Amino acid sequence: MSSIIIFALGTALLVYSAEKLITYLVGAARGLAVSLFLLAILFTGIEFDDLAFGVVLNLEGLEDVALGVIFGTVISLSGLVLALAALLAPSRVEIPKDYIALFAVAPLVLIVPALQGGLGVVSGIVLIGLFVLFIAYIAYREKRRAVPTFRSAEVLEAVDSPELVGAAAGGGRGAGGDGGAGLYETGELGRAKANDRPGGVLLLLALLALVGLVVGAWAMSEGTEGILEDFAISGTVFGATIATVVLSLEDIFLTVRPSRRGAPAIGVGNIIGSVVFSVTAKVGIIALVGGALLITPEIFSWHLPALVVINGFAAYALFTGHLRRWHGVVLLAGYVAYWVVSFSVFGLVPVDDAPGAEQDEQRPGIEAPAVPGAPDDD
Repeated sequence: MSSIIIFALGTALLVYSAEKLITYLVGAARGLAVSLFLLAILFTGIEFDDLAFGVVLNLEGLEDVALGVIFGTVISLSGLVLALAALLAPSRVEIPKDYIALFAVAPLVLIVPALQGGLGVVSGIVLIGLFVLFIAYIAYREKRRAVPTFRSAEVLEAVDSPELVGAAAGGGRGAGGDGGAGLYETGELGRAKANDRPGGVLLLLALLALVGLVVGAWAMSEGTEGILEDFAISGTVFGATIATVVLSLEDIFLTVRPSRRGAPAIGVGNIIGSVVFSVTAKVGIIALVGGALLITPEIFSWHLPALVVINGFAAYALFTGHLRRWHGVVLLAGYVAYWVVSFSVFGLVPVDDAPGAEQDEQRPGIEAPAVPGAPDDD
């Protein structure tokens, strides 16, 4: 029973922190005259909780599981999270085409390590460097877009500086070259009373909300383990259903909720930032801290191609400038098909059966959530 309470409290903290983070980011972007899209990538795209989880798995000798979790979570970002955003909150998302191109080709950086059979120190450093370059490029492009944060008419009315208002109104399509008015709208969030504070204060509050988000996700993870123990749920079944949703809840809240409240920049920034971070810096850091990651044949033959296809269609949906419900249907169908093939053709293995898991033998009969792509040791 306690595990259910921990899970519920973690969920409540996650939802509350996500709501506050969304509000504070909009206010901080307005107060500091910086890009909301850039702040969204930095605050929501860099997934500290998932990174810590992957590092721990790799340090414990579960490198196959760590790599499987990376691919599983990245595919869920487009196949599940963006799909739900399109289904529940279809919206206009006119973003620069070069951003979409970077999003589409990001998974391709793993092809070379896959051909080499693994990721070592050199590959890890290169991947981390690629993410740094990505952030630098986004920052440069956003700076040239003439303070795009102020595109929203509601926000323009709240800005006192005529100079900034003029920059916003004149930035239009000239600064960035390809519009993006829909991306920088803030809707009701631009008028939130919670944002009547200096931009620096709101940025600190956003950091605090981010901490709450990570703590909430951790509590949900702990509650999940307790539920497995208390109710003896099959790890394979739990991993393919509840655990997958649990791991994606944070991204779902940070993508669907902003779109519904009129600030699609946060949701789109979360998706693009998380995907690019996961296939570059996250993989690189896990390889550097926890040791080399070996890429199994299943990764190259199935999981990587599935990621490229699903992510490619997600890029197409963003390219159209409007997330529509049929986009969500296609993405969700692709995600379900991915799981079906992963189960039926390649199989799944509980974490307890992977190398280095002997220390967990004191918990007999309980299987950790299964991960696609991990090889069977039997």
